[in-house]
Amino acid sequence: MSILLTPAYGRDYKSKKALLEDFDNNKDFIVHFAQRTTLINKSQIVAEEWAQVQFRYGKMRKTFIHEVK
Repeated sequence: MSILLTPAYGRDYKSKKALLEDFDNNKDFIVHFAQRTTLINKSQIVAEEWAQVQFRYGKMRKTFIHEVK
């Protein structure tokens, strides 16, 4: 199962590398569910045992899927 994440607190990223650095440093991201959004970080994603996440960044114009380890 994949979940959609976007940067939280007004952050945006110009590169995938910068985004993944913050993700690995356990910074918050917004997770988008069908009817709501909430904040989440990598440790919570690992605890929930999600195998992959989809990120949107670059003013919401870029996207990629990342395998969570």
